[in-house]
Amino acid sequence: MEIERINESTVKCYISYKDIEDRGFDRDEIWYNRERGEELFFEMINEAHDRENFEIEGPLWIQVQALDNGMEIVVTRGQITDGNVKLEIPVSQGKGEDMPVDDNIVDMLDEQFRSSQKSRQAHGDSDYLEIVISFDDLEDLLALSQAFAPAGVQNEIYHFEGTYYLYLMFDNQYTEDEQDDMVSHVLEYGEESDVSIFRIREYGKTVAASSGLETLRETFS
Repeated sequence: MEIERINESTVKCYISYKDIEDRGFDRDEIWYNRERGEELFFEMINEAHDRENFEIEGPLWIQVQALDNGMEIVVTRGQITDGNVKLEIPVSQGKGEDMPVDDNIVDMLDEQFRSSQKSRQAHGDSDYLEIVISFDDLEDLLALSQAFAPAGVQNEIYHFEGTYYLYLMFDNQYTEDEQDDMVSHVLEYGEESDVSIFRIREYGKTVAASSGLETLRETFS
């Protein structure tokens, strides 16, 4: 995927249909299956944040343009001043499908951005953390299972396209600092993944749907 930072508030993404298929999406379903279309869009926005530090906050204006070999998405972040929304929308050529400022879209983007990879979400009076870690070598995952066993941490293990993935969700018994310390420890064995847990669950092979690290530790101890 190609990402171009137009200005401080606007980013343009181009993704080919081949890249879309390589990510596990069907060319037709992104237009006719709303949930799958949103999932792809969220992955693209996440990459724009990681590569261009494009923050997802406030209202958004979105333009989608279908091309012969892919699609182009322009996202502009609005500014709220005295209750009014100010958008500096870049001039574009060609026809596209415009999605105006929509609080519901912003909420969905914000939720997905927080839930994919490393994120905190409101849970009662506290926050909880979710993260997906990838392991190219099973030995690293096995080593982690021996070294990391905190209580109250939901963990699932999957195998997808030659890579092992560990999904962690910390409950609200841990403070943010404690969660960050544990994540730092886990990242000594693997890397934070760009692949969403939704895609992994749908297309990957489930190794352990719950208590994955405990299962590995007991099996290979």
